[in-house]
Amino acid sequence: MNKKVIPTFAWFVPLAPLGLALAIYFGELQTSSFLFINELTHLLPNTLWAWLTFLGNGWGTFAIAFPLILLAPRVLTAGIIAGALSAITSPILKNYFDLPRPAGVLAEGSFYRLGEPLLHKAFPSGHTLTAFAIATALYFSCDKKKRTPMLLLFFVAALVGLSRSAVGAHWLTDVLGGAGFGIWCGILGAVFANRIPEQYLLIKGIWLRLVAIGGIAAIYAHLTQIMDHEFNLPLQYASIAILLITLALFIKAQLNISPSKSE
Repeated sequence: MNKKVIPTFAWFVPLAPLGLALAIYFGELQTSSFLFINELTHLLPNTLWAWLTFLGNGWGTFAIAFPLILLAPRVLTAGIIAGALSAITSPILKNYFDLPRPAGVLAEGSFYRLGEPLLHKAFPSGHTLTAFAIATALYFSCDKKKRTPMLLLFFVAALVGLSRSAVGAHWLTDVLGGAGFGIWCGILGAVFANRIPEQYLLIKGIWLRLVAIGGIAAIYAHLTQIMDHEFNLPLQYASIAILLITLALFIKAQLNISPSKSE
């Protein structure tokens, strides 16, 4: 596991976005920073921001990452653990701070909003928290020599956060808070996943079979829910295709690979 060591400084990185969030909040820049981002991002299509928001949805992210069950089960496991931690952390923090969202403070029509108004439990942004948790977990569960291309995940996670202000759902401080706490969740996810013995990640092991069942649950969720916005329906259908194809290959691997072989 020495190739997957997480540097000590990584644990302090979240302090940067959290510190900036505090500076914006107590510096009375909350409204102005939000309105600036909201107006600027409105120059781009609604579909773009809706699709980016989809990447911060737990079910959506799981579906897109699902092929890793065949390609890199440890990496997927890190993402699942980080996603679970973010699903626990987000509501706890939202209920503790219980801050109003832009639609709960600003006048109707004073900013651009996509979808129904969300009024309460602003901090942190759950979508941003999830996106950064998954990005961090995937990054640190890879060998060091493979991490450079994975930096793109953090750029995507940042765009997910930006989309939350673009659609009028969150302040910039919520996004920054989500990034900070998300990175911590992701580091923990990678730490736990990197310590799992290889024999527990075999293709015919119970853990991956449980993950495969989770893929079936994800298909059901994509069929019965609208993930944030109707603009995301094409992505939901694409996600279902990814899940079905991956499940078919997983079942084939179950039938063709002997118990002594791993991925």
